[in-house]
Amino acid sequence: MDLWSKKVRGIIPRLALVLLCSCGATGGDVCHSSLVSNLLPSSFRSSSLLSASHGPGFAKLNRREGAGGWSPLSSDRYQWLEVDLGRRTEITAVATQGRYGSSDWLTAYLLMFSDTGHNWKQYRQEDNIWAFPGNSNADSVVQHKLQHPVIARYVRLVPLDWNPNGRIGLRLETYGCPYNSDVVSFDGHSSLLFKLSPRPRPTTRESISLKFKTLRNSGTLLRAAGRSERSLTLELEEGKLLLVLRKGRSSSAAGRQLVSLGSLLDDQHWHQVTVEHHSNHLNFTVDKSTERLQIPPGLAHWDHDQMSVGADHDLGSRGSFGSDRNFCGCLENLIYNGVNLVELAQQRDQRVAVKGNVTFSCAEPIFVAVTFTGPRSFLWLTRAAAASSTGLTVGLQFRTWNKAGLLLTFELPNHGGAVWLYLSKAALHLQTHKPGRAPLELDAGSALNDGQWHSVVLTSRRGHLTLAVDGDEGAAAQASPSFVVTTAQLFFGGCPSEGSSQECMNPFKVFQGCMRRLTVDNQHLDLIKVQQRLLGNYSHLQVDMCGIIDRCSPNHCEHGGSCSQSWSTFHCNCSGTSYSGATCHSSIHEPSCEAYKHKGNTSGSYYIDVDGSGPIGPQLIYCNVTEDVTWTVIQHNNTELTRVRPSPGKTRHSAHFEYAAKDEQLAAVVGQSEHCEQELTYHCRRSRLLHAPDGSPLSWWVGGPGEGHRQTHWAGAPPGSQRCSCSLRQTCVDPKHHCNCDADRTDWANDSGLLTHKENLPVRSLVLGDVHRPGSEGAYRVGPLRCHGDKNVWNAAFFDKETSYLHFPTFHGELSADISFLFKTTSSSGVFLENLGIKDFIRIELSSSTEVLFSFDVGNGPLEVGVKAAFPLDDNRWHRIRAERNVKEATLRLDELPAAAQEAPADGHIHLQLNSQLFIGGTASRQKGFRGCIRALQLNGVTLDLEQRARITPGVQAGCPGHCSSYGSLCQNQGRCVERTSSFSCSCGPSAYTGAFCDREVSASFKAGTSISYTFKEQAATGPSRSSGVPSSIYSDVTLRAENISLSFRTSQSPSLLLYVSSSHSEYLALLLDKHEKLEVRYRLDSSRDAEILRSKARNLANGHLHTVTISRRADAVSVQIDQDTEDDFNLTSDVEFNGIRLLTLGRVHHPGEMDPELARLGSLGFTGCLSAVLFNSISPLKAALLHPDTSPVTVTGPLVPSICGSTSTNPHPAETTHHQSGQSGPVETGQPLVNAMRTDSALIGGVIAVVIFVAVSALAVTARLLYGRRGGTCQSQEIKTVKPEDSPELPFSSQTSSHNIPSENQREYFI
Repeated sequence: MDLWSKKVRGIIPRLALVLLCSCGATGGDVCHSSLVSNLLPSSFRSSSLLSASHGPGFAKLNRREGAGGWSPLSSDRYQWLEVDLGRRTEITAVATQGRYGSSDWLTAYLLMFSDTGHNWKQYRQEDNIWAFPGNSNADSVVQHKLQHPVIARYVRLVPLDWNPNGRIGLRLETYGCPYNSDVVSFDGHSSLLFKLSPRPRPTTRESISLKFKTLRNSGTLLRAAGRSERSLTLELEEGKLLLVLRKGRSSSAAGRQLVSLGSLLDDQHWHQVTVEHHSNHLNFTVDKSTERLQIPPGLAHWDHDQMSVGADHDLGSRGSFGSDRNFCGCLENLIYNGVNLVELAQQRDQRVAVKGNVTFSCAEPIFVAVTFTGPRSFLWLTRAAAASSTGLTVGLQFRTWNKAGLLLTFELPNHGGAVWLYLSKAALHLQTHKPGRAPLELDAGSALNDGQWHSVVLTSRRGHLTLAVDGDEGAAAQASPSFVVTTAQLFFGGCPSEGSSQECMNPFKVFQGCMRRLTVDNQHLDLIKVQQRLLGNYSHLQVDMCGIIDRCSPNHCEHGGSCSQSWSTFHCNCSGTSYSGATCHSSIHEPSCEAYKHKGNTSGSYYIDVDGSGPIGPQLIYCNVTEDVTWTVIQHNNTELTRVRPSPGKTRHSAHFEYAAKDEQLAAVVGQSEHCEQELTYHCRRSRLLHAPDGSPLSWWVGGPGEGHRQTHWAGAPPGSQRCSCSLRQTCVDPKHHCNCDADRTDWANDSGLLTHKENLPVRSLVLGDVHRPGSEGAYRVGPLRCHGDKNVWNAAFFDKETSYLHFPTFHGELSADISFLFKTTSSSGVFLENLGIKDFIRIELSSSTEVLFSFDVGNGPLEVGVKAAFPLDDNRWHRIRAERNVKEATLRLDELPAAAQEAPADGHIHLQLNSQLFIGGTASRQKGFRGCIRALQLNGVTLDLEQRARITPGVQAGCPGHCSSYGSLCQNQGRCVERTSSFSCSCGPSAYTGAFCDREVSASFKAGTSISYTFKEQAATGPSRSSGVPSSIYSDVTLRAENISLSFRTSQSPSLLLYVSSSHSEYLALLLDKHEKLEVRYRLDSSRDAEILRSKARNLANGHLHTVTISRRADAVSVQIDQDTEDDFNLTSDVEFNGIRLLTLGRVHHPGEMDPELARLGSLGFTGCLSAVLFNSISPLKAALLHPDTSPVTVTGPLVPSICGSTSTNPHPAETTHHQSGQSGPVETGQPLVNAMRTDSALIGGVIAVVIFVAVSALAVTARLLYGRRGGTCQSQEIKTVKPEDSPELPFSSQTSSHNIPSENQREYFI
């Protein structure tokens, strides 16, 4: 009979058992039979009983015998009622009643379960000890269905609360059905060896499942191997279960893969293990925790033909690695691919070899443990008088997570001092204090707070004192005190409360943890007698159980945060994760470049977390913040122009592009952007691009998410067209072909443009098919992926009524939930968000004009977190809310105010269970709705599309304009905020600055011959557009009664003229440094009088440092401020009108006209140094000269070089101009394409290109030198950058070139 026949044979009795269990059950409940009603009275035990008629045997549901139920002698939380079900049983529900005809009933209780009547395990739900609600009277029945069934023989009910007008009274019933299993027990020296038959046909899923229980924290459960020497091992190590996949017999890390699950698995309770093998991964489950493990190809094939159980045998040699690694404990229902291997062993199947003493029942040693739960826990024992005079030996085992705590203390005889045995910094310390003697201290062990059992023995005999930790494997310390260390009373864990008669003092922290195997003078203590108050005394102990919990398993620390714990809580270390919060849930980075712009950041590299708290991690990405849009730029491994030439044996050239972001990050960036583009260029000479003469495809590219899809169109043409952009505009060099390169000319041509269909981006690979013919040459370039616009940041909805709302599917944030959004309103209250469950709920609301509330209930009662602001929130400005709730705490943040927090109750409910729709902007009751705008709403990293839902919802409008009221302050230096439909921008026209926020100074370096002349009246005469935003009074012959002047300078020249403004009425304004390096402001507003000279007090202004000057005149009042010095105030005594201003000059004055002789001499000397951010009222002559020389009434003579000499920008990342392609196929060129760092497929070609470049650059250098010498340093030689017209609205913009078409230096292509 083979395995499969035996499997079928084993199913038949189980099926009969199921049918039997279903008898008496109704409907679909096949495991809900009464388990208690037919038990004998001897099956019941209790902590105590009030009288014989109140005994535990009368505690059956709906019975009236005796006194109508069980009542203990005293009503306190140390009482319990226990039921022996006779065998291990599946328990699915419990029901309770009060004592019949009385006022005695329970209002809350705990359940505990056991297989042996010892080592109890508390029923847990939601990872917490579960308290069941009880009764409200003596007669009604309250039944609770267990969320997960329990397999046990013994049930114990522990009262927590009872009717305050009565006492504890109880009748109960449990429900379930019989449980049958196949069990095998190993003693640490025994094992089973199975020969596994191959499966009759291949399947996509294979599995191993079992249950185990043990008291040892290490040992091999099983090892399976096959002929390919690939093995799978399940082994315990320090109470954790390891799944190890190995290839060969090597134990090196290269040949194995390992995953760990579970903790404290040596607790002598059953644990369920499942391993499911799929084609390329394993699902590994221990109890309720599952880990998915990707399998490398070398370990993916599963061909096991042998399995060793209970020992780690080398299946090839039939040897064992040693009994110390063998398993000691019980296994149950070991199923391999549907076959019960324990059943085979019981039947002594010939394919099973038994080694050592293997039994088919679970023999369990009994170790009674006690749990010290808190600050009032202690255990007090006395010793026999005869033993107390000769010395002392105390032994115990303990386990804890705490680094500190008192294990044992006692007084020396005759009040002769005290001894403390305690943990400190996870090490064991012994201190002995005796009056008149130096303190005696011993230390031993380390890292004793790891949750493992550690043994301690303290021995005092014949003048020797020994402290040993963990026996032979641990550490020991010794001393020889001159006095006898002994006592008559021992206190474990702590001391009784103050006022008790016992002599006990604890200067250390109390112990929280478990102890077992307590011995005094080599005699084991019976802790059951302690529980029965027959031995010693105790308080706040849990006897016959170890209540330690691993709060780091499962690990609630997200995103790779490391978990550490104490007895009562856990802590997440989020260092290096890029996330923050109690559970490392919330990202510390912004989700997009657009979001960084909102914070005032300019161009630079930033970490972008596209899904916030979601699974996609942050990535360092370059953000190019321009005046118009904010570009997200993602580079790949080859953005240079790359040469392709014929290579022997190759008919095609292929290139694969690896991006600086992962696939999921790329997909998220493309998906949330409003526009994406990627340059695709091919330069060709006798190298066709898309089509051969017969029409067959030659080249293609692959793009899109994941592995992408093959595309046969070229940049600038629509998908599927099989064309280039020149074909759409009918500009191809040969009308017979759809691409310039397909004309197959001997001259250089190119097809280039931008790919803009987001579903096909990014470009993953490129295949060029016509590069093998003699004479064929080509060069390609695939630019970086560039996107702008964040649909999530600006996604908004406007709620104009209190009764309006948007609804979405139920929010699922059971263990962790974060909600973030922005709002603006003129209302003082309203609900932003609400989601309800049966009892649970979550809500965020504006409770008043200055307070936001975050409230929720996860089953522990409503909790509330609020933040109050010192400013109004109904000011129609954007405010940001970030709320987070996790298993540890709830937090609420409002704008940049400090976060408010509310800790979660200890051992309370942790799962948020919602089932209704999610309401945004209102509530299900349509009351207390929100009026205003909500924007950028994200729940657990997922953005809700408010605009899409608003378009189909009455009373709600999509979008929400009006951003400058909130973000206008980002526009600096008189820059003007400009509203956009879903964004804002800064217009720098009225400012002397440029950049996305008008925060970048325009500076230039001046030589002695440099001059900038800005003509006022000529601009009016030539009639430029008055729409430029400059007041008409500036351009006409009018009178000025006020000026505002500001500039920064750096120079070592004195005297020197900084600025000169002349008029057509022989009046002027001059700003200069005198020979004493002081600043002078000279006004001549009356041509018949001499100029008035205003001297500042500041000295040493020609010291080569940067100085800032601000001058303001209102009629005759003039104020001058230099740097941060005190403002100097002056009054003019002549005229107060500046008539007919004509010319503003910076640097050398070439035509002094009617200047004073002294000024004319200074003007002829010019200015040597740097000028920056020059502003005369709303005119910025330096900005006009550098950025708009062709469209401004400005004349530049001499060398003018842009400089950063005056830069005071607070942002360290200056904006950059990046390369934009026009999207057009270029005309035929006569030269071959070369790039500074062109890539090539041949080292020889690279060398040739290097020589060509060197010659070309040398020639260009010589030519430039000659040209510069001929031009004599006129304005033609300057390097002028051009910017967008928005930079200077007062100046018309008509240049045919812009920065949009100017490549950066490392991207520019040269054709020679």
